[in-house]
Amino acid sequence: MAKAPLIHLENVTKRYQLDDDEFYQALNGVTLSIFEGEFIAIMGPSGSGKSTMMHILGALDTPSSGKHLFKGKDITSYNDDQLAEIRNREIGFVFQTFNLLTRTTVAKNVERPMLYAGIPPKEREKRVGDALKLVGILDKANNLSNRISGGQIQRVAIARAIIMDPGVIFADEPTGNLDSKTSHEIMEFFKKINKSGRTIVLITHEHDIAEYAHRKIHLMDGKIISDTKKSES
Repeated sequence: MAKAPLIHLENVTKRYQLDDDEFYQALNGVTLSIFEGEFIAIMGPSGSGKSTMMHILGALDTPSSGKHLFKGKDITSYNDDQLAEIRNREIGFVFQTFNLLTRTTVAKNVERPMLYAGIPPKEREKRVGDALKLVGILDKANNLSNRISGGQIQRVAIARAIIMDPGVIFADEPTGNLDSKTSHEIMEFFKKINKSGRTIVLITHEHDIAEYAHRKIHLMDGKIISDTKKSES
């Protein structure tokens, strides 16, 4: 019996109203299945629809039409609170702009998602230590987030993304603000996280960064124009 996808989009469209009688079509009939444990890169030029696709896949936005299934459940018509519950429990996000509180310590930034979930202090402390150790910056736990390097900041963002033990992590241009050496160090962390069993969906326009993924999906004008997997070596 075929394995059910973790996330499935069926003929999804997304359009935004620009004014009274004008719309912008960001996605145009996208059908896509993502399976547990995959490492996927979604690529395309600016305006191709890749960030819109990530927002829908990650339950940050809803389709204009079509179906969105998450773990076999149709979440297409979920309200904001229901989508927030899925994001909090099931999904981690890493963004190009980091989205950290700058005058707060590294540890407190990583801890934040657990505060909303009501996790006890001792458990929070252990999880923060484990996550920071995984990304190699346990020694920076008490530093303010505006007192560390860009590469270290992105490691904090990754630690925060995995702190609730999500099954899938979405990373939107996570190396966009980093130099080449640091970018590849960050991608090695994503490889490690993927090997631990988590699904990774990476949005990037950089071909060398996309090479870390096992599957590449190319978008153009809101449509998938290619979907290729690396051959097993």
